[in-house]
Amino acid sequence: MSSLTHLDEAGRARMVDVSSKDATSRLARAEGRLRCSIDTLSMVRDGRAPKGSVVQTAELAGIMAAKRTAELVPLCHPLALTKVEVTIDLDDNIPGFKVVAEVRTLAQTGVEMEALTAASIACLTLFDMLKAIDRTMVIDGIRVTEKSGGRSGNWTAA
Repeated sequence: MSSLTHLDEAGRARMVDVSSKDATSRLARAEGRLRCSIDTLSMVRDGRAPKGSVVQTAELAGIMAAKRTAELVPLCHPLALTKVEVTIDLDDNIPGFKVVAEVRTLAQTGVEMEALTAASIACLTLFDMLKAIDRTMVIDGIRVTEKSGGRSGNWTAA
């Protein structure tokens, strides 16, 4: 891009005016990982995590976070989301958890930030719920993997 759309002519921050854009169906997917010890992963898999339903709680936290993105990221538009789904899979190859967030809306702007927020908060929730048993955990790989809708069209990560 040749210019920063969130700055006005004087360099002041602004929310981009999307009023002239058509509302279209928008989708974004984001992912992230929480790396942990294989013992931690086994505890969660076996239902022995001290704080209970770790995966279900983190999935719900991600959904709740997506709905609050405009409150957390200063220049994001508040959007009426039509779908938020967060899926967390246990993966021995990481070892750890793979988090995938999918967000949809019918709006004048995209939902990439909402998907990234959902994936990030789900990872943070996993970390919070497991930190008492594993201090080696690392959150990484948070990125948009797909988006569709709007003027820029469809995109999928390589």
